[in-house]
Parts: sequence; structure tokens; C-alpha cells
Amino acid sequence: MKSFAIALGLLAACSGGGDDDDLQQGGSLTVNDRTQAAFTHPVPNLTKQQQETFAVGRGPFDFHWIAPQLGPLFNNDSCFGCHASNGRGMSQIGNGAAVSQALIRVSLVDGTPDDPGGDVPVPGFGLQLQDHATVGGPEVIVTQDWVEHAELYGDGTTEMLRAPMITAITPDGMPLSADVRTSYRQAPPLIGLGLLEAVPEAQIAALADPDDADGDGISGRMNMVWDTTLQQTVLGRFGHKASEPTLRQQVAGAFANDMGLSNKLFPETDGTRDVSDDQFEQVVLFTSVLAVPAAMPQNAAAQHGKQLFTDFGCASCHVPTLVTGDGGDIPQLAHQTIHPYTDLLLHDVGDLLTDARRDFLADGVEWRTPPLWGIGLAQIVTDGVTFLHDGRARTLPEAILWHGGEAMPAEQAFRNAAKQDRDALIGFLQTL
Repeated sequence: MKSFAIALGLLAACSGGGDDDDLQQGGSLTVNDRTQAAFTHPVPNLTKQQQETFAVGRGPFDFHWIAPQLGPLFNNDSCFGCHASNGRGMSQIGNGAAVSQALIRVSLVDGTPDDPGGDVPVPGFGLQLQDHATVGGPEVIVTQDWVEHAELYGDGTTEMLRAPMITAITPDGMPLSADVRTSYRQAPPLIGLGLLEAVPEAQIAALADPDDADGDGISGRMNMVWDTTLQQTVLGRFGHKASEPTLRQQVAGAFANDMGLSNKLFPETDGTRDVSDDQFEQVVLFTSVLAVPAAMPQNAAAQHGKQLFTDFGCASCHVPTLVTGDGGDIPQLAHQTIHPYTDLLLHDVGDLLTDARRDFLADGVEWRTPPLWGIGLAQIVTDGVTFLHDGRARTLPEAILWHGGEAMPAEQAFRNAAKQDRDALIGFLQTL
């Protein structure tokens, strides 16, 4: 299962491990910018026409849509509203603000899904709650609170953790039915998505070990989801549960569900769309070619932290290196050795992070390994953003301490390490 990862690890070791190649997180398409604008650049080898499409695509991505196109039910009125500077969104939801930067997915435990193998929509709500409206009232009234508790490191020092408490009631004050499963999620960053789409399925399958055949305690598995264009079940890659197969479908779903904008993949019943086909294709290209910034050179402490990242077991899921295939519709993305720190697989990360909601093959405790490239820039690109799928972790140490399930041995190794070693590992992550 992990033979491909081992082979890549050997190649990295032969090339010097910590040399400049490792700093080029997006391969030869990496950009050298670690400022607030780090996530805004296209990959550097686009044709003139692609460059023009990228520039034009920023328009509908940044545009604040209004009625009659927007809604009538929505969470946010622009892509930029949840992905400021193409980074992650805030863990912010509710009717007290004009828009929300997070959302709530919903489904029923039993019933007939709209898509084969998919989730069962909730009558009157579908698969996502919209907490804002252009006319009339929203579907739900959402409130957000936080509950804190203390966790101890092995040396007796304390870290305060918090968890979101989300309440959604109908405008007439009624709670959701007890058989409705909910999943609160914030928006992930957008860099390098085209490169991840270009990683061959066979490479991802080679990393999977659903039955833990090698006995290492890591049993990543692929999510198999419905492709609305191909009308068949395929590998899922995108979203917190790897529930979207392609960037086209991810973009189309965000337009339709987050903003109430019909589009090329999800048109109105009469075939019309709020987002023109040209605008749709421009945004797909825009999100496909956002470049990954170079990592920072590592001092001795960060190099030690990088070794601990492997020794603790973090790299078992956050696989450092992948290689893209032929690039598909964007040949410039082909044959790049990239360092995303993900295997794009589902992993059980424990009951503390469960949403108790099925998402195609993903169980409640399973989440797709999030890429770590650019994570050291997250709070530089957007001040105040937080980590994990629902933004509960204000810092990287908090994020690690929430890990359980397959990640429990790595979490325990970090928790019980000397402060100097914990700081070294965090220092390494901050170079990414």
C-alpha cells in the first residue's frame, strides 16, 4: 500500500531531503511569495490566453452577487467572501452578519439519495442549510457558541482547546428533526487544487490501506462519489470529506449551494443559469491554476521538527510528496513533483472530531487528510483564521491535540514530547 510513498521518500532522501527541491512545494510551478498576497498568483507557465482567462475569472470569483441572481437562499454572496485572498474562511456563521463564512451540511440517516451512493436530502432543506435570504426569511436561525476546556501536555503545561456549539432552528422556533445529521464546516484554502486534481488515481489508490494490511495502524481509504458530468461513481478528491470528484463540480456546487446561483452543471429546470457558461469556465480555470508558494528555508530547529513530523507518524497521512500525471485539460500541471503533505484519503481521526454524518463512503469520524502546504502562511494571508474542518483550533498545537483515531499515536507523541521538540515541530509547519 505505501510502497509508492516509501519510494518517493527514498528519492527525497537521495536528493538531499531539506534542499531547495523540498522548498518548491508546487514543483517547478512554485511562486516565491510569503506575503499576504502569497495565495493570489497563477502558476508561472500559462499561455497568454490562460493568463487572460485567469485575470477575467477573478471577476466572478470576487463579485458580490445580488438578486435576482443571488439566492433567494444563500450562505454568502461571493466566492471571495469565504476564501479571502484565496485562503481559508473564518469559522463564522449565523444571521447576525450579512453573510456567513461557514456552512452546515445536513442529511437524513435513512431514505433515498438524489445521487447514487450519496446522502439523503432533508425535505425542505436539501443537503445544506442556508442561513441568509434575499427575500423573506432564511431557512434557519443559526447561533454559534464556543466551549473551552484544558488539556495537559506530558510536562504538565496546559493548552486551552475550544469546540463549536452550533444551534439551528427554523424561523418559527422549531429545532431540526432528531433524524437530521449535521456537519459544520469552514472554507478550505484554494492553492494547488489543479495540481492535486492532476495526481493520478492509481497513485492515490497505492497509498490506501483500508484494512490496515501492513499493521501500522493507518488505514486510509478512498471516498467514491457521484460525478454528475460522467454520471458514474468515481474517486473523490475535494472537500473536507473528499466528496467532490473534480474542481468543476466543486465550483458548480459552491455556486449552487452556497450562493443559490444556477450554473452549467446545475442549471434551472428550464436550462437557464445565473452564472453564464463563460463565467463558470473562467472561475474553474482560476481555481485550477492558483500557485503554491515556496516553503521557507529551515533552520536547525525546523529541520529537527521535520524529522519529528516523520518520527511521530504525522507523515503517514500527511504524505509529503506526490507526482502529478499528464495534467488533463491544463498540460502545464503535468509531471510535477509536489509537496502537499496529503494522501487525499479518508482517515478516522477520532470521536472528538466526528460529525456523526455519512458523506458517500465517509463515516462521521473520517475526514480527508488536508494538505499542509501554505499552512505557515494561513494567518498571514488572512488574519485571525483558524484550523481544522470547523475552525475550532486557533493554533497549530491546538489542531494537533484534537487528533484521535488513527492519529492518536502521533498526537500522544506530540503531547508527551519536550517543549523544545513541540516547538521544533510547529516551527517546521510554519515554514510550509
